Amino acid sequence: MNTFLKGTVGLAVLAGAVGAAMPAIADTFTLRIGSGHPNGPAIYVTDTANFFVPEVVRRVAEETEHEIEFVEGYGGAIAGVAETLEAVQNGILDIGAYCMCFEPAKLFLHNFPYYAPFGPGDSAANVANVRAVYDQVPWLTEQFSAEYDQQLLGLHGWDNYHLGTTNPWATVADLQGVKIGGAGPNLPWLEFAGAIPVQSTLPDGYMSLQTGVYDGWLMFPSAYLGFKFYEPSPYYTLIGFGPMAVNALTINTRSMERLPEDVQAIIREVGAAYEAQAGESLNAAQARGLTGLTEAGATVTTLGDDVRAEWAESLVSFPNQQAKDADGRGMPGTEVMNAYLAAVTASGYEWPVDYAID
Repeated sequence: MNTFLKGTVGLAVLAGAVGAAMPAIADTFTLRIGSGHPNGPAIYVTDTANFFVPEVVRRVAEETEHEIEFVEGYGGAIAGVAETLEAVQNGILDIGAYCMCFEPAKLFLHNFPYYAPFGPGDSAANVANVRAVYDQVPWLTEQFSAEYDQQLLGLHGWDNYHLGTTNPWATVADLQGVKIGGAGPNLPWLEFAGAIPVQSTLPDGYMSLQTGVYDGWLMFPSAYLGFKFYEPSPYYTLIGFGPMAVNALTINTRSMERLPEDVQAIIREVGAAYEAQAGESLNAAQARGLTGLTEAGATVTTLGDDVRAEWAESLVSFPNQQAKDADGRGMPGTEVMNAYLAAVTASGYEWPVDYAID
């Protein structure tokens, strides 16, 4: 299905027929944009709807002879959380915003921040560190166009991961055998702790917690508050696995190439600006989330340093394991993981454990 619509076609043909005698005709281009997550609880979607869309519309109108109109479909209205990459690839969406965590095979290596948890708690630092890896290893950007017929416009992410549970706990041993939901790439964090990981998605979380499908969620404050997970699982423990810049905003290559060059340039520039503001947007969302959870009556506690160190130590081999897995898939896993660990270290952060890649 071709969802790229070029307006005023008849006028454009007429202008071509009379040539230079007629002034240039402004065209209106309609693009479908969407995400599997809803606008509001998912900050990267909120920034897509409230920053990227209006900024593109404004700049195209002010700086070119054309106009852009967006048909917006968030919350799975056009494509679900695990369908957006493919929806952009086949043109159902012209532009998609999605978490690469729901593409564990196709975008396995792009989830590299998950493979080195307990990093810096600041989202702006995390976005900058991840961007440094993309710049150092072009394969990460090139895979979108080479294999999935789309172009990466900008990165976004999730704020700092913690753990919400139905019952209180204090030690890693308390989590033995407890079923906990997660998005996918972070599920090994639970396996190393002896918990039972359950693959799930944010839209399914509330009902699953309420009905006992699992008894906890690895989740950042903004979404734990936004999706009201604190109602069935009121105990929120601050652990600090780190924020994760694993969300992508991409555009279908054919859709981009049909646009005038000046419009293409604006979309790329606004995509870069979307990424540039993502870290501070996520930091603000985390602060609101933590305040909101306390005001909503959730029990918010901080995990002891010794328990956190014990959990981190259990994951010391995880980055190397994932790097070698990616290498085996024909991806530059060792290069990417080394680049990421180096970028974080260069930022002045001290890892709680000595992650090393063979």
